[in-house]
Amino acid sequence: MNVERTDLPGIGTSHVVTTARGRRIGIVSHRSGRRDLVIYDKEDPDTSVVSVALSAEESNALAEYLGTARIVEHLAELQRQVTGLVTEQLVIAPGSPYDGRTLGDTQARTRTGASIVAVLRGGNVHASPRPDFGLHAGDLIVVVGTAAGTEGVATLLTDG
Repeated sequence: MNVERTDLPGIGTSHVVTTARGRRIGIVSHRSGRRDLVIYDKEDPDTSVVSVALSAEESNALAEYLGTARIVEHLAELQRQVTGLVTEQLVIAPGSPYDGRTLGDTQARTRTGASIVAVLRGGNVHASPRPDFGLHAGDLIVVVGTAAGTEGVATLLTDG
């Protein structure tokens, strides 16, 4: 998918995508932090038909939903294609031995055979996090592996 990025002097930045059906949808990121979801006219691609102002919380929730859904759908498709592959979503609970430590400290893949493929935090998706990625209570961890491996990661994140 092609994303058109345009600087808007005095305003911020616009990111516009064109769907497979030819609809243009964009996000205008204002310098103030506000975001506008914009749907453009089919006949005049420079004219907006609808513009919805989103608060920071609303734009983060929308981004999290879209990003999470995309990763989870992709992993679910992989799971259907590979027998025995399981995808789990685990939360770093307050008091976890890894709250405030790095992903590498878990040694999850070495210890369980399962891989942590993404971390979702505050509306942001961190795909393929590096070993030095810091973990925090409330993070949603996406784990891929065998059922035993993902269960092992769940135990590891809870008990150490």
